[in-house]
Amino acid sequence: MTNKSNLLVLSFALVLLSACQTTPNQAPVVDRPVSPAVKPATPSETAQIGRDERGIYIVKKGDTLIRIALEHGQNYRDLVAWNNLANANDIKVDQALRVLPPDSAPNGAGVETAAVIMPPSDKTPPPAPVVKKTGPKGEKKPYTDANLAELQRTDNGKDAAAAPAPAAAAAASASARASVPAAPAAPAGPTLAADDAAVTWVWPAEGKVTAVFDEGKNKGVDIAGKAGQQVVAAGAGKVMFAGSGIRGYGNLVILKHSSNLLSAYAHNRTILVKEGQTVSKGQMIAEMGDSDTDSVKLHFEIRQQGKPVDPSRFLPNR
Repeated sequence: MTNKSNLLVLSFALVLLSACQTTPNQAPVVDRPVSPAVKPATPSETAQIGRDERGIYIVKKGDTLIRIALEHGQNYRDLVAWNNLANANDIKVDQALRVLPPDSAPNGAGVETAAVIMPPSDKTPPPAPVVKKTGPKGEKKPYTDANLAELQRTDNGKDAAAAPAPAAAAAASASARASVPAAPAAPAGPTLAADDAAVTWVWPAEGKVTAVFDEGKNKGVDIAGKAGQQVVAAGAGKVMFAGSGIRGYGNLVILKHSSNLLSAYAHNRTILVKEGQTVSKGQMIAEMGDSDTDSVKLHFEIRQQGKPVDPSRFLPNR
């Protein structure tokens, strides 16, 4: 019994010793660097992304807000709003003014876009599919050597029949050029958008034309008349401006006819319309006068995208 007890005690001790020396199974520990969080763009940083500064005008000496608006085909009240001006008469030399709507986008102008952060991609884009030719070009026939040879013979025969000899073709071409007189070059006219071309015109006043359009010297036409004679809208549109304030124009009416076209009527004695009013073609809008000029006349302009253009290209013959 004693030997058996000692043997059991020894066996139990060996088991405990083995258990203490056994290394338990553990998951491996890997030190992984922690990527810093991506800092989102602040509103001020986002506002600078995609900004386009076109549509900005720098004020020059002698400028008025009304003249700047006229030169760019805009309503001066819009310029006040777009530039947060407290006083329309308080603009300074070298001041930057927005002359296009903040949300307008000719090729992206004036649009502020937010930054978009795209996560990196480990995937390689799949290759473009390869299009295999499965039959001869032309008729819907099975692809066989015989059909291909027949198609080639047909195409070659057509080409040979259709193509004249090089010398004969050159002679025929030279003869045709010699027999056809050169057409006179057509005068260049303004390029019109669809809504511009839809505008129809009448003369704004009766009377003798005393000055015609001369780029750089006269921005429109002058029509002589009598004081109080009617001045009519040359086309249907909306009154953008009615008043004075532009040196050299006197009492002035400006109508907008489309997104690109406006007309101006200067030197009036009396203005009969108000800003924002819609007028029809031929409707009386003012009385002819001599405000800010030396004789009774109407100075009439048509402007396309703010640039003066020759009114005779739009007005009917008379």
